[in-house]
Amino acid sequence: MKKGSKQTTSRRNKQTVASTTCKKLSIQPSEQKIKTCQRDFVQLFPLEVSLKVFSELDIQSLCNAAVTCKSWNQTIENCDDLWKHHCLTVRAVCQREIDDDRGNGYSWKVTLLRNYWKSKVKYEWLSGKYSNIHSRVALPEKSMYPMDVDTWGEILEAELER
Repeated sequence: MKKGSKQTTSRRNKQTVASTTCKKLSIQPSEQKIKTCQRDFVQLFPLEVSLKVFSELDIQSLCNAAVTCKSWNQTIENCDDLWKHHCLTVRAVCQREIDDDRGNGYSWKVTLLRNYWKSKVKYEWLSGKYSNIHSRVALPEKSMYPMDVDTWGEILEAELER
């Protein structure tokens, strides 16, 4: 009997979550659409289809999707290849860092997390964004990021060539 009441509570909670989610998306669904909305496409479609959908997302959207619900999180967390494309994009700026992390056995996701902000800051430094700044006070707040000696060496070389 307790098991049955748990299932009823679970269904009721799912309906509330689905309805709330649809309202947040500014959708005014009919009762039929609410029932459809509460179904999770990750659970409905083959894994390959879900992975194809997730692979089309940008980094921010993929991170947001990973915290949407348990099934999405499990799917995204269990497929490291979803992060590979984004990591290879960051590699254009941080090739040595990405190659070192991958060589040390880090997953694509962890490698991306370790190097994403570093690549943004490094790109700005290498592109000369901070070349004409004469004091640290003039640097924007997010212009610094913990980087290793080799990375700062690359930045210094770029500055000396300017």
